[in-house]
Amino acid sequence: MSVTIIISIKQHFVVLVGIFDLDAMTHKFEIIQKEECYQGFFTLTRLHIKHTLYAGGWSEPVVRELLDRGHAVAVLLYDPLLDNVVFVEQFRVGALDDEKGAWLLELVAGMIENGETHHDVAKRECIEEAGCEISCIEEICYYYPSPGGTNEMIGLFCARVNSSSIGGIYGVEDENEDILVHVMSFEQSVAELYDGRINSASTIIAMQWLILNKDKLVQKWT
Repeated sequence: MSVTIIISIKQHFVVLVGIFDLDAMTHKFEIIQKEECYQGFFTLTRLHIKHTLYAGGWSEPVVRELLDRGHAVAVLLYDPLLDNVVFVEQFRVGALDDEKGAWLLELVAGMIENGETHHDVAKRECIEEAGCEISCIEEICYYYPSPGGTNEMIGLFCARVNSSSIGGIYGVEDENEDILVHVMSFEQSVAELYDGRINSASTIIAMQWLILNKDKLVQKWT
């Protein structure tokens, strides 16, 4: 049995609210009302929802906006023979106010289309965004980048690549993509991470994974 003591702090005093058996709790939610607010590149839906509480009973109805933009795949490209990492750089509207600029150093990435597997997307995007083919794919993790407001889940992978002839400008023209490919040594890419030049979540997570797993990966891929 998992027992949790729930307390609250009121006017600098700790007040015991109750002792609860979390094993006996059933997580439930109920959508009371659903409104579509916007339909474009993404869908914005307003939900009136309630859910069960840890202390028992149900919450009052709350309103939450949910951004639905589909699910995505991001791929860290690594060359184990040359010890190089391949990134792409492109303009990102979400970084308009970033003092370092709106062009971010990122992983190859793309949205999952109907009928595609994660590996299908990884292979397609590597060709479209970096002009390269991948030979091996390692799963890193699946994660929600911002579950407080969007249902998007990202599948994160590391793929083997030959970086000796990679470089240039790529992107799908009718999607208005303008993507510059960067090839960096592993040492330089780690420095970019620690200096804050790499500042998007998937790239940070993937680089931290590579730092921890590079020796095993090199042994497996060479």
